[in-house]
Amino acid sequence: MPPSPMTSPTSPSTVDVAPQFHLMGCGCRLHGRRRAVGWLAAGASSLLGAPWAWADGVVVGDRSAATHLVPAQQVEDAAAQQYQSMLAQARQQRALAPDSHPQLVRLRALAQRLIPYSTSPNLRSTERAARWKWEINLIASNQVNAFCMPGGKIAFFTGILDKLQLSDDEVAQVMGHEIAHALREHARERLGKSVATRGAIEVGAAIFGVKNTGRMIADMGGQLLTLKFGRDDESEADKIGLDLAARAGYNPRAGVTLWQKMAEANRGLSLEWLSTHPASNTRIQDISANLPAVEPLYAQAERPPQVFGPPPRRDK
Repeated sequence: MPPSPMTSPTSPSTVDVAPQFHLMGCGCRLHGRRRAVGWLAAGASSLLGAPWAWADGVVVGDRSAATHLVPAQQVEDAAAQQYQSMLAQARQQRALAPDSHPQLVRLRALAQRLIPYSTSPNLRSTERAARWKWEINLIASNQVNAFCMPGGKIAFFTGILDKLQLSDDEVAQVMGHEIAHALREHARERLGKSVATRGAIEVGAAIFGVKNTGRMIADMGGQLLTLKFGRDDESEADKIGLDLAARAGYNPRAGVTLWQKMAEANRGLSLEWLSTHPASNTRIQDISANLPAVEPLYAQAERPPQVFGPPPRRDK
């Protein structure tokens, strides 16, 4: 696992503010100004050189206030419940990939590289992400789909790997994009807005501990698998996905090739992922516009020790 960017900040540069004709540390007004300038310069140098600097990578705003309308723990509990239910169903149908499956090994190796950067300060992720018990699984299905539920519950369907023949760099973009939705609590935001606009009596009752909490959590879990995010959420997830992938050593330019590949495949396929992740020239242009912010991260990043590649092609 690559080291977290939080663990090795660059030491501040030292600035010599001693004048030629005054004693070191004298209290005159001139030296007071020079010391202040020196401290500011040292601080700025430290920020610009540190891997955890706010100016490092993409820039995102604050998370939506609507997230506070639904408790985070309940959303994560709902996600965990629905995720385990989905895995149980897949296991019963013999569709859940074993730990030794080459593509699951691949996905988990990529996740191990991306996840340490999920708490990079410039991403303004939920502070809860540092305590999540991340999971990633692979389900045999023709669906071209992948997702990350609140709490770090990730699933890929074999269809997205088989049909699109994604490179490791492109898989990192998909994974980073989906992780971003969880880090920025987009699902919690959508549920919060639902509470505000529809009244959501049962959810409100559960928030205040009145009744039907179990039913509410089950209902919320079902919604978490079908939520459609808005254009702003999608754009934000694209940006953060680029950042995570670049820090982990995966080429951010794959964000462009991924969506080109999606658009091409959608001409002959009905892609589930594109029903909630619309591809367009505008989207590709937006991704391209964010590349200058993340390419320096990629240039400095340690490259993955192993290249896995897509699964063998199957006859159509």
